Amino acid sequence: MYLAMLGSEEDRERFTLLYEAHEKRLYAVALKVLRDPTRAEDAAQQTWLQVLRNWERINALDWDSAAKYLVVAARNAALDMLKKERWNTSMPEDWDPPAPEDGQGEYQRLVELIRSLPEAYRRVLELKFVEEETNQEIARRLGLKESTVSTKVQRGRRLLLDAMEQEGYSYG
Repeated sequence: MYLAMLGSEEDRERFTLLYEAHEKRLYAVALKVLRDPTRAEDAAQQTWLQVLRNWERINALDWDSAAKYLVVAARNAALDMLKKERWNTSMPEDWDPPAPEDGQGEYQRLVELIRSLPEAYRRVLELKFVEEETNQEIARRLGLKESTVSTKVQRGRRLLLDAMEQEGYSYG
C-alpha cells in the first residue's frame, strides 16, 4: 500500500530498503513507550505514513540521518497516542470526588454538570474544580501546554455556566 503512494521506482526502492531495515526497530521503540503490541503496531504504521507525507525531505537525508529520524518519529507517534488516550480518559462513573461538608448537594450537582460537558472540556474541569489542581499541574498531567489548559478552562467554564443557567442555578 505504501509503495503505491510514491512516484518513482527509485523512491519505491529506497522506501522498501528503509522499511525492511527499520520496521522491527520502529515497532520496538513504540512498544517500549506503549507497552502494548497492538498499539505499538499502530504507532509504527503511523510513523510510516508520516514518512510518506514527508518523503521529499526524508529521501534527501543520508542513511544514518534517516534512521535517526525514523526512531524519533516512532517515539513521537507513540507518545502522541498516549497523550490522546490520557485526554480522552474521563473520570470513572463510580468515582466519588471529595466533597466539602457544607453544601454537599450543590457540590454533587456541580460534579454532575461537569460530567455532562463535552469530553474536550470535562477532564480539564474535573481536575480544575473537583481536584483543585492548578493549570500547570493539569498541563503536566494531561501532556498539554499550559495555555491550552487555560483556554479549555475558560471555554469549559462558559459551558458550565450556561448549563447552570439552564437549570436555574443562581451564582454570584
